[in-house]
Amino acid sequence: MKRDGVVREEVGNRVSENIPAIPAELLERLNRYQNTRGANLAGWTRDGCLLVSTRFAETAQAHRVCQPMGVREQLTFYPEPLGGITVAPSTSKLDGFAFGKDKGGDEFSQLHWFDLKTRNVSLLTDGKRTQNGGALFSRDGARMAYSSTARNGTDTDIWVRDVATGTAKPLLTTGGSWSAQDFSPDGKRLLVTKYVSASESYPGVVDVDTGKLELFPVDGGKAAFGGFAFAPDGRAVYFVSDEPLPGQAQEFQTLRYHDPASGKFDVLTRDIPWDVDGFTLADNGKHLAYVTNEDGISKLHVLALPSHQEVRLPALPIGVIGGFSFSPDGQRLALTLNSATSPSDVYVVDLANASLARWTQSEVGGLDAAKFVAPTLVRYPTFDQVDGKPRTIPAFFYKPANVPAGKKLPVVINIHGGPEGQSQPTFNPTAQFLANELGVAMLVPNVRGSSGYGKTYLSLDNAAKREDSVKDIGALLDWIAKQPELDASRVAVQGGSYGGYMVLASLMHYSDRIRAGVDVVGISDFTTFLTNTESYRRDLRRAEYGDERTEEMKQVFAQISPARHPQRIKSRLFVAQGKNDPRVPYTEAEQIVKAVRGNGQPVWYLLFNDEGHGFKKKANADYYGAATILFWQQHLLGGGAK
Repeated sequence: MKRDGVVREEVGNRVSENIPAIPAELLERLNRYQNTRGANLAGWTRDGCLLVSTRFAETAQAHRVCQPMGVREQLTFYPEPLGGITVAPSTSKLDGFAFGKDKGGDEFSQLHWFDLKTRNVSLLTDGKRTQNGGALFSRDGARMAYSSTARNGTDTDIWVRDVATGTAKPLLTTGGSWSAQDFSPDGKRLLVTKYVSASESYPGVVDVDTGKLELFPVDGGKAAFGGFAFAPDGRAVYFVSDEPLPGQAQEFQTLRYHDPASGKFDVLTRDIPWDVDGFTLADNGKHLAYVTNEDGISKLHVLALPSHQEVRLPALPIGVIGGFSFSPDGQRLALTLNSATSPSDVYVVDLANASLARWTQSEVGGLDAAKFVAPTLVRYPTFDQVDGKPRTIPAFFYKPANVPAGKKLPVVINIHGGPEGQSQPTFNPTAQFLANELGVAMLVPNVRGSSGYGKTYLSLDNAAKREDSVKDIGALLDWIAKQPELDASRVAVQGGSYGGYMVLASLMHYSDRIRAGVDVVGISDFTTFLTNTESYRRDLRRAEYGDERTEEMKQVFAQISPARHPQRIKSRLFVAQGKNDPRVPYTEAEQIVKAVRGNGQPVWYLLFNDEGHGFKKKANADYYGAATILFWQQHLLGGGAK
């Protein structure tokens, strides 16, 4: 169907505008790359098997694996993907797991219980337009704490469910965004955290019977907090924070130990100048494992308790560690490991003999993994200085192998979302296809505002400084122009969510140097975004972006929002969106498409009616991926006008 010069096609849940038919030859070339898959650890079952999440059909579901490289037994078969799988503790009588599931990506996730003995599934939450997640069981399995917006749709309260009776009631309703962290060993107290922003959280403890909240004092008045857990004795706590230490501000989040009764306090990672990404304790109280994020690479550590002495570990493949969990007997540690040349898989460390066993081996579509390209870490100078020297921005550089001498490579710049996110060298089948099949380089920068590089770096793009991160893309374009192997006349950008805004803003400022851009679920106008995002997210986003209700930020948003300046976008644009997106509503996509088209520029537009903030169903993700490659072929690699 063609209307007002726009060719529109509706196929099932897909709506596409101005997107040409995908050539069969391209679909065939992409097929193997789109059939790679990964496996992610969910936890241990009481009988020593592992629960993993992986996709064999359209969506990621729960599977059980009971030995290294054993058969993966699929347990759930839903058209929607599962999220937040939480296995009941081995110290309880429960045998099963809780999981979350929404409808069409709307993120109004409901919690369910899967009983491993009967294979029955039961709904645990209200089944309404509420968001529920973060399931946490007490050690005896008598109670399950979780976060929910059921009270008013805006605040994320903490609820507690009596597992035996099935009754649930709100425990903490003081307003804001709260999450449950850990039950005390006796189940009578619950560690909780109120999240305000990436640099501000408030921890405390709640009496589970009375609901009385005691907030912990925060040194310096404001700090970031990661995990919080009771020590095995139930008195001391372990936690991750960047609170200042006596007389000294802290850039990174370190693992700390505090016993209020004795006053003993120790920073366990004092000598590691990087963030601790997370930690977990063994049920038997004998070990603690934690992971540090060192320039985007994960490093695993295990401490013996209570001595806090390092335990010898086997060498791990270089990569990024996802979830990790001790076995019920505490003698093994399972973890998810992903690398630039291998999808996520689950490995198990035997602590007694420091050995490593691989439990899953995910498929790579029949491709030769030896030909996958590993990125190098580069740092390029940007516009401002630190201590009298140019600030440098880290970026991962995927470069095709065996490039003929004198050949200049086209470049795709891939910008992460967040904005407090961080791009790490994980497996990216699109980057591999671009490098190996099309001879295109990919640069993945961590512009200012990214996490993983310290508190100061994280705050450099806040509020009125938003476009400083866009200037970091301008500096990357300068760097590309100086590299003899890169073609500065053929550069494109892509990104999702906040990265989608970065794409639009980059095109707004640098259309003369960027041929094309792909914006996925991106913000196009901060004022309309903050007005229309779901109410439970609005204050969290205002803490990062600024408050659109103030005159100062209204003016800033009017200046930096791409939808207000469509005449400045002269590069070719492809916008992709999920209709049910609660974070960045689909209206953000439609207004930028309308605005740019109104300026005479053609735009490709893709909308999925059964997706939300990103594309989780394989058929949808495959179509989007194929359309994106076709877009690059026509507007990045082709010789035509922009």
